[in-house]
Amino acid sequence: MGEILVSGLINIETTARVDGFPIHYAPVRYPFFSVNSTVSGVGYNVAKALTTLGDSTRFVSLIGTDLAAGLVFEQLKRDRIPYGFVAQELAQTPQSVILYDPGGQRMINVDLKDIQERAYPPVLFEQALHGVSMAVLCNINFSRPFLQQARASGVPVATDVHAIASLDDTYNAAFMAAADILFMSDELLPCSPEDWVRALWDRYCTPIAVVGMGAQGALLAVRDEGAITRIPAVTTRPVVNTIGAGDALFSSFVHSYQQSGDPYDAIRKAVVFASYKIGVAGAADGFLDSAALDALYATTLR
Repeated sequence: MGEILVSGLINIETTARVDGFPIHYAPVRYPFFSVNSTVSGVGYNVAKALTTLGDSTRFVSLIGTDLAAGLVFEQLKRDRIPYGFVAQELAQTPQSVILYDPGGQRMINVDLKDIQERAYPPVLFEQALHGVSMAVLCNINFSRPFLQQARASGVPVATDVHAIASLDDTYNAAFMAAADILFMSDELLPCSPEDWVRALWDRYCTPIAVVGMGAQGALLAVRDEGAITRIPAVTTRPVVNTIGAGDALFSSFVHSYQQSGDPYDAIRKAVVFASYKIGVAGAADGFLDSAALDALYATTLR
């Protein structure tokens, strides 16, 4: 298969384990080996997961000219993610702090700096888009101008709008309208996932839609077949932190669908991939490679 373009956020992520929510105040705590900082962000998570699964990626992102940028480039090198399209157009690299409890609940604090007001260089994107087989355009503002450019080039668009509550959402409407593959969470849906995707079909004619439902698994909707199918969750190892589960589900689906063209097989494998991923604390850790995913998936069918 051809290379996959991934356009999305990259940031420095700090995770800290807490005893539970709400957080009890204490002037100082010493949670040894429970505070960690890594490179993360939705775009990076997707690019790393796809690379781990064996796909060739072109990663499009914006970072700063600060000290954190050095950490980003060093991590991309270690992960074997090409970084020629990661542009230093910001003064500061975005950061996030995630608090999580022993049960896997988490509170995410994201400081995007000024990334939502900055544009990605169009000439660089045109170079990145040339010859790819799919464009994964995460719902960050700098991806927005490239939705129609990808479609005009005949490149299928995959995106994830995460927690969505309305088809009239002004921020995400363009992403929903352009998507050939659309992922979202059920956390804020105003109705059942089934009713939601029917309304989505009526509004946007989305060919393939997936609703992540956390511990309940996922729902797959294939418009050409009029098929809406619930895929139950699986347990592959104990849950540590659910952060990044949606990114893992999305990435694995894109990988498998690119290979087989079978959305049903792709979502079942994606559920297994995401289940294994949440056995670690960081959003960008815990990814299986393709052989390990196939082996683990085979055991879930027994």
